[in-house]
Formats: sequence, structure tokens, C-alpha cells
Amino acid sequence: MLQACGRFGNKDNNNENERIVCIAKQYTEIIFALGAQKNLVAVDVSSTYPPDAKKLPTVGYHRALSAEGILATNPTLILHDNNIGPEHVVKQLEDLKIPMKVFIKGATIDSTKLLIKEMGAFFHKEHQADSLCGKLDQEMKMAADSVVRYKDTTKVLVIHFGQATNMYLVMTKNSTAAKMIQWAGGKMAVEDTKGMRQLSAEVVVASDPDVILLTDFGYDRLGSSQKIKELPGVAETRAFKSNRIYRVEEHDLVYLGPRTGENVLMLQKLIHQSAN
Repeated sequence: MLQACGRFGNKDNNNENERIVCIAKQYTEIIFALGAQKNLVAVDVSSTYPPDAKKLPTVGYHRALSAEGILATNPTLILHDNNIGPEHVVKQLEDLKIPMKVFIKGATIDSTKLLIKEMGAFFHKEHQADSLCGKLDQEMKMAADSVVRYKDTTKVLVIHFGQATNMYLVMTKNSTAAKMIQWAGGKMAVEDTKGMRQLSAEVVVASDPDVILLTDFGYDRLGSSQKIKELPGVAETRAFKSNRIYRVEEHDLVYLGPRTGENVLMLQKLIHQSAN
């Protein structure tokens, strides 16, 4: 059903009166990086980068949308990555014949560059797209050149939402974060077929990571190192004992984009630095 949205793929985005709703955090960042945000009127709640994106009205979580919330923005075009729902809302939007556009999937460095270039062509920002791809290539090369200095592979646990009812939502080896950690010279402490997994405190202890990365939501909610110490199981890990628990932004880890090389270099410094 969602593939039908591609029928608007040849739409020329050169209309001064265009009102674009973007329901994909990866697309939102690229739009801003291209300097193509002029006609962007709303985003989904997960679109948190750059900071200016958070100033825009939101239409809700991408998998729990309401037609009313989207229609309130008077959109002339909806951009999404084929990961929106529920289905009856998508059907409502299609029945209303609101144009929708899906770009190619950017899940690797090469496909992400193709995505940036496709979006650049769509928004008539080809030069900016080429510059972003060049920067991404340069920074990924810098990361690859410097990673060889690290003889040991640091084991990293990424906790996405902190702790609730003694369970942790963690990113696993089958996640975008895992690719970035690997490029940075580390490895994920938890393996699973799903990209994220709820794990007990006992499993966190057993994974015994060298480094724990807490995403901003969980870290900021805890508010202090003392609160982190009180998390079940965390104080028993090597990461805690060597004072190697760090805050990271969720949007830096969950999708690839123009800043991926920059973020890999950041992770490289973070996970390989000595304890404070």
C-alpha cells in the first residue's frame, strides 16, 4: 500500500507555496543540511536534529499518526520513509489525495550518499548535496585511518531509554549504532536479531561492557552520576568502575546521514579515551 506513494516521485519541488510535512528523522536532517527547509511546516516527534527542527510543529510519532494532526498543517506534500502508521491513517491520507514522496533507503554509507543526492536533486540543491557527500567521505576516511591505532576492541553497551521496572532498552549488534561503533573501533556488548531489545539488569551485568553510552533521554532524566550509580546492575560493570559512562544524543546513533562521519569520529574519541 505504501509503495503507491511513489506515484508522486516526479513532482517538482519548486513551488513557493509548498507546505511540506516530513515524517522521517533522517530526511529532516538532510533537508536542513541541504538548506531546503524553507517550505517545511511540520515534522514527526523523532525529528530532533538540527535544533531548528524542534521549533517546528509536530504531527506525532511516525507509527502512531492521526490524520487530523497532519491535516491541521494544511500540507501540500508529505515526505516519509515507508515506516509510518497506523494503516488506516495512511489510507485516509491517500484517499484525500495528498501527494506523498518516498526516497531511496539510506542504510549504508553508499546508499545514504545516494539518498542525499536524490533529495538534493528533488530540492534543486545538487551542489549542496555533493558537498555533503564529499564531507561524509572525508570524515569516514579519517575514522578508518585512525581506527588502526586501537589494538583492543572496546565493548560498548548502548542504553537507549535508561531503566524502567528493572528492564533496559538497549541497542544491539543488529542496529545502526552497532555499525557506527564498529567503524569507531568498538563492538556491541549485546547481540540480538532485533536492533533494540529489552534486557534485565542481570543481562546488563553479564555483558560487562568497557563503556556504557546512555542516550540523552535516559541520561537527562536521571540527572546525576549518583542516579546512574543507583541503576540496577550498572554499578557492577567495568564501565561504571572505570568511570566510563557517557551521554550521547539519540539522533547521532539511530540513522545515517550527513554527520555520520563526524559522529563516528566523536564515538572514536569517546570510547577509546582513558577513564576520568
